[in-house]
Amino acid sequence: MKPSPLTAGLRALGLAGLLACSLGSALAQEDIIRKNLAERLPALAKIDEVSKTPMNGLYELRVNESDIFYTDAEGNFLIQGNLIDTRAKRNLTEERAAKLSAIDFAALPLKDAFTQVRGTGKRQLAVFEDPNCGYCKRFERDLQKVNDVTIHTFLVPILGPDSVEKSKNIWCAKDKNKAWLDWMVRDQPAAKASCDTAALERNLAFSRKYKITGTPTLFFADGSRVPGAIGLDQIEKTLASAKGK
Repeated sequence: MKPSPLTAGLRALGLAGLLACSLGSALAQEDIIRKNLAERLPALAKIDEVSKTPMNGLYELRVNESDIFYTDAEGNFLIQGNLIDTRAKRNLTEERAAKLSAIDFAALPLKDAFTQVRGTGKRQLAVFEDPNCGYCKRFERDLQKVNDVTIHTFLVPILGPDSVEKSKNIWCAKDKNKAWLDWMVRDQPAAKASCDTAALERNLAFSRKYKITGTPTLFFADGSRVPGAIGLDQIEKTLASAKGK
């Protein structure tokens, strides 16, 4: 039997009321969490976002744009660590952090990088590296075996004055790619050179803004970030995955 317009209207109002109550309850809960934590932990950074997690009674706190903590419904406890979905075998914290730290590849300041194209160059990779980083050297040696890729290298001299000097000499070399690979792969230092090196300062500022705290840090075409030196198999796997998204 078709409900009358009045019955349908009352049902709609009832549903709207339930939704309003649910939304109001969620907002009230968030207010309680924010208030209690602000009072009890004044040193805690300003909370950017409070959201429910798949675990009943557990809330995610996002601070400093991409740092993740967890708390209960009243902010009585604060947890720092990984939330694991044991049924799906997924690290939910790691997935969430990766999403928060992703960068729009098109927004990278490529004018402050030097670029090499291998083969078709159809796959894209950006790498933030320090010339004195041992892990970067290991990564670069593995990267030599990757073809059909365009590599954008950002110099970020974070390991001391010698890193700054080496970065300047590489950036100012006539052939930046050759100077970089001569040093990173063949241990042949770049000749002393001088030019406008403001790009290095901009790279450092960019790294601070986007919390690139270690080298190498890799960004793929889908915006995903991978911190640390990864092996050849993982490089190929991530390039393929990023291309498919």
